[in-house]
Amino acid sequence: MDYREAGVDIEAGRAFVDRIGKVVEQTHRPGVLGGLGGFGGCFEIPAGYRQPVLVSGTDGVGTKLKLAHQLDRHDTVGIDLVAMCANDVLTSGAEPLYFLDYLATGKLNGEQLAQVVTGIATGCRQARCALLGGETAEMPGFYPPGEYDIAGFCVGIVEKSQLLDGSTVQVGDVAVGLPSSGVHSNGYSLVRKIVADGGYSWDDRPEGLGGRSLGEVFLTPTYIYVKPVLSLRETEVEIRAMAHITGGGLPENLPRCLGENQSIAIDRSAWEIPPAFQWLAEAGNVQLSDMFDTFNMGVGFVVIVSPEQVDRTLEILKTQNTQPFVLGEVVSGQGEVLGLRSLTPR
Repeated sequence: MDYREAGVDIEAGRAFVDRIGKVVEQTHRPGVLGGLGGFGGCFEIPAGYRQPVLVSGTDGVGTKLKLAHQLDRHDTVGIDLVAMCANDVLTSGAEPLYFLDYLATGKLNGEQLAQVVTGIATGCRQARCALLGGETAEMPGFYPPGEYDIAGFCVGIVEKSQLLDGSTVQVGDVAVGLPSSGVHSNGYSLVRKIVADGGYSWDDRPEGLGGRSLGEVFLTPTYIYVKPVLSLRETEVEIRAMAHITGGGLPENLPRCLGENQSIAIDRSAWEIPPAFQWLAEAGNVQLSDMFDTFNMGVGFVVIVSPEQVDRTLEILKTQNTQPFVLGEVVSGQGEVLGLRSLTPR
């Protein structure tokens, strides 16, 4: 016997690394030392920092991968992977520096996983970070044929004096929302159950979704907020806190960026819930409170600034091809998001 008879093809693995080499190099930025293939990736801390703090984050894509497998489309989930990590790191005020990925599969399919890595590289370029390296694990018998799992790891940097931890947030500060591109990468166990239990196909094109199929709508990749937010940070605007709206929605994620004895009062008239969420609520007969507890409901990222800087914040973010809106206001409280549960969908 040899390793190939046991299910692991060493030569295919080497060919895969060679295949993705140029895609990885296209993400490199100043600070990258060396190339792909070493035991570790090296990155030089940029000059000019007095007290640099490294901020790290890790995440996966969850059961959204099941949809990618069913539709045999693998070019978007890599963007999701970078987004889930880079957006989290961004909330501390950090600029993403580099990203690493972990790919695990039962049997290596070079074409399939090359699409995944191409998506990761696309996400890295959007996040302005380097794809520094990664690991591809071929694990026969561990994953069903044709399936894989992915995880990501992102490291960013911020001056210690500019690190955001909620301590500078004040009652009266204003929360500015940035739209999501869709469901992003959370709640897909519920999405898949609604589609399956309702007898729908991913090829179905229900009314109200702009003529797109369910597969197209729910494979839309997570928006990466790095460029617009860092553009805002480079101006005179003082960002006091940020939140990435992921699993748990607004009720769970917004309070994480506040100080003690603070809540946020939301103005539900500030934005319209996108059609994808409206379809999910109707098709699955999901209560509004459960929708807000599960999905981002159209709000992907939140920036908190002083009342005096709201207009300037909106002005700058609009120049970055985003559609920001005033989401609500910081009030005294015990870490709650007020103004959601008693409302009906618009």
